[in-house]
Amino acid sequence: MYQPITSKADILHIGRKLIQKQGWTALNIRTLAAACGVSIGSIYNYYHSKSDLTAAIVESIWQEIFSLPDNPKIYNNFLDFVAWAFERIKQGDEKYPGFFTLHSIYFTGSDKAFGQELMAQSWQHIKDQLYHVLINDTCVRSDIFDSNFTQRQFTEILFSLILSALLQRNYDSSGILGMIRRIIY
Repeated sequence: MYQPITSKADILHIGRKLIQKQGWTALNIRTLAAACGVSIGSIYNYYHSKSDLTAAIVESIWQEIFSLPDNPKIYNNFLDFVAWAFERIKQGDEKYPGFFTLHSIYFTGSDKAFGQELMAQSWQHIKDQLYHVLINDTCVRSDIFDSNFTQRQFTEILFSLILSALLQRNYDSSGILGMIRRIIY
């Protein structure tokens, strides 16, 4: 008979592995249950719908891609942090092909709003990281930001550029880094 899964973390780990090896089409309750060695009902004990499962896996992939490095130096230099973010995006796209462009289509109908909210939360987390590194970078010119052009506005603009590069699968950060260097240093 089936052995129970020990945790949601196990399900998420196996779900991520399925996506890595077989792509997003492999993500369904039946395939995941088989890969976990449990019944379909066991998966439903943890996730009440495919949307709940998909949301949890999407969130876990975002967290994996943007898990903060142990290197404390990176938190003091905005350019290094942006270069690190580009590298993480590139690695994420290599590890989870199509993740950045395909995961949103797995939310349909009423679940689409839920998927968009989840993505907005993930993006806000990244923007917050950018903002905190920016305000802690002591090399940033003191005259660059004011009430008309704030650090938050700058990170919003920068994040839009990062998203654009991500969707185009352009992982060359040199242009954006050059722009940052000229604007804030």
